[in-house]
Amino acid sequence: MNSFRTRLPLGRSAVLILIATLLFLAQYAMASVPKPGAVQGPSQQVPTQAELLSRGHSGALRAVVVPPGESLQPHLSVPENLKEARWLAVGSGTQTPASPTAEGLKAPERPGVWTLGGSHAVITPVHFDGSTPRLNGYHIGRWPARAAGRSGSYAPPELLIEVTPQNQDFAVSEHFRLRNFLTKDQVHVWPKYLVLDLRLVDKLELVLQELRTQGYPARGLHVMSGFRTPQYNGPGEKGRAKFSRHTYGDAADVWLDDDGDGQMDDLDGNGRVDVKDAEVLARAVDKVEQRVPELIGGYGVYRANRVHGPFVHIDVRGTAARWSKR
Repeated sequence: MNSFRTRLPLGRSAVLILIATLLFLAQYAMASVPKPGAVQGPSQQVPTQAELLSRGHSGALRAVVVPPGESLQPHLSVPENLKEARWLAVGSGTQTPASPTAEGLKAPERPGVWTLGGSHAVITPVHFDGSTPRLNGYHIGRWPARAAGRSGSYAPPELLIEVTPQNQDFAVSEHFRLRNFLTKDQVHVWPKYLVLDLRLVDKLELVLQELRTQGYPARGLHVMSGFRTPQYNGPGEKGRAKFSRHTYGDAADVWLDDDGDGQMDDLDGNGRVDVKDAEVLARAVDKVEQRVPELIGGYGVYRANRVHGPFVHIDVRGTAARWSKR
């Protein structure tokens, strides 16, 4: 009898512990189920390959570049209900049928910036073989890498984006437009031609996101220099490299200018604008590359001169490179 009375409280304790544990697990499971209409966090939903290619690691890209007539399937997920729609050229209003084939939906055959039923945009570039230095009156020049027999990431680009007065304001991402990356010459010549690696745009968007994480408003980056045609870049003079990544469309010289005064903001808060502010921006680039090694490249910190304030060169060349011009 004494033995029975001794074991009974222990039995009740075990039952109570089991019930409490089950109640906790049930509440945790209910909390894990999203409420109707709730927004899923980025960590709860893994993007598909097509979503990653079209939106980028930043989630801010709004276009993909697909050669004319090529299948969209590796680049962009297209909803079934859009496959009978029509392509609409940004700026001009030109339309062309979007006829699916056995290989799936293909990009338009004509160069331009196209949307399909208001979905993600597709940019179809122009083929340029470099046999002449001009294309439709626009002076491009010749890549020195062609004569030097360079290949790989230094092979001369063969696909150029045609930019017109009508589509120059197209937003390739949340904060950047096509015109932001155009070569700064031939102001009155149209169309213009542009080489633009959207991985660069993705990286710039990630830098903005990183700066916001660090407490800066970071409403946008001013692109001082984006793509440079070989004729504009020159043979390697005035501080420009002969095989500059700018001529390959995967580099940009930028500064943060939230106050709109035309130069780098005082990011380190020391009351003046100098190379230290560019270093704050460069550290944000480092953070981005640590998180997304696929976008690794070069960055260079530049001090102010008589023409411009301090800035940072950012590229996605595929290998790490660091330098400082003080």
